[in-house]
Amino acid sequence: MKNYQTLKRKLLKDEVIKKAYEELEPEFALVEMIIKQRLNRGLTQAQLAKKIGTRQPVISRLERGTYNPTIKFLNRVADALDVKLKISLT
Repeated sequence: MKNYQTLKRKLLKDEVIKKAYEELEPEFALVEMIIKQRLNRGLTQAQLAKKIGTRQPVISRLERGTYNPTIKFLNRVADALDVKLKISLT
């Protein structure tokens, strides 16, 4: 494969993979926003973890999408990043 986009296009032609990918979109979006906010503030994972009273591996799992955070935890992350957590159902 030439690059990620080429691979993604090829994989998304499979309807099963496409459905699974679309179901995970909210999680991907949340993780992307957290990473961007952390990087915009010049924080390492360890620094963010310290600000919210947890350990760096927890932030790593959150950013990899292998951690299922509670709303309370996401609020702590948002507070540490000086942003608001907004959840909606549409």
